[in-house]
Amino acid sequence: MNTATQGLAQPTPNRLPGLLLTALIAGLSIWLGTLPWLQAHGISALTLAIVIGIVIGNTAYPALAPRAAAGVGFSKATLLRAGIILYGMRLTLQDIGQVGTAGVVIDALVLCSTFALAWWLGTRVLGLDRNSALLIGAGSSICGAAAVMAAEPVVKGRAEQVAVAVATVVIFGTLAMFLYPLLYQWGINAGWMPLDETAFGVFTGSTVHEVAQVVAAGRAISEPAADAAVITKMVRVMMLAPFLVGLSALLARGQAAGDGQRAKITVPWFALGFIAMVAFNSLHLLPAGVVSALVDLDTALLAMAMAALGLTTHVSALRQAGTKPMLLAVLLFGWLLAGGMLINLGVRAIL
Repeated sequence: MNTATQGLAQPTPNRLPGLLLTALIAGLSIWLGTLPWLQAHGISALTLAIVIGIVIGNTAYPALAPRAAAGVGFSKATLLRAGIILYGMRLTLQDIGQVGTAGVVIDALVLCSTFALAWWLGTRVLGLDRNSALLIGAGSSICGAAAVMAAEPVVKGRAEQVAVAVATVVIFGTLAMFLYPLLYQWGINAGWMPLDETAFGVFTGSTVHEVAQVVAAGRAISEPAADAAVITKMVRVMMLAPFLVGLSALLARGQAAGDGQRAKITVPWFALGFIAMVAFNSLHLLPAGVVSALVDLDTALLAMAMAALGLTTHVSALRQAGTKPMLLAVLLFGWLLAGGMLINLGVRAIL
């Protein structure tokens, strides 16, 4: 039998056990995410999925890995990309109009400045490896865990690097969720708060990490603040696709400069799919019930991807990452608070 025939004769890996395992974790996470206490504290199904995945991944999963690895890998790669595409069903082009030019400019400036700061601080000041710095920067500057997962195929980060980046999002996004309402009330009582409820909602949406955390922080202030925060956050999420394309171009250019060859840009196809889905959803061709079902499916796919990531993350690797990733996240959190406020005030003064 020749080599080609042998290759054809090899059986296709059985993905079913791994898919069932990630689906079980995702289902449990989605159910837990509906509990009032967890909702009130902005803890989403995606966060729960990676936490549960890490717990199982460092206890029972090593014994299951020989049978489940193929399906877990499929969840972490293919289902992730499908989930990012379907994420577009949460957004419409009309969302941009609701925040106006100022909101779009604020989001763009916060995103670009935060990511550039993460890249520079992480690699030049703290001495982090580039992938870790970029993944932490993506989570802080765009939309939390979903952005980290979306950037992973472009950056080509390892599972432990992704897990560390997601951990920073969970920690500092949760902190922001409690801190922002306190900051607003303190500013109002002290007489120095320069933003009204709606404007502070834009500040919240442009600087807090996760969508769930933005919702919780906005509602703790008022309904107008929550509405402005969510719309601003959705516009920021919409910038994920051009960000991924731009990041791919930057990394390709840097690689070409290093080896003297012509740059080869790999456009992440799922980012283009995300844009197409947003454009399609903006046409409002589907009934609301169908859109809701697709959003639920998207949550399930992303939760399965996060579960797979957790299953393949070793706690020892997280410990080896040390304090530098957390220090970078602290500095970025400080920038989002102080720099984000300055950007909001500056753009509003000009526009």
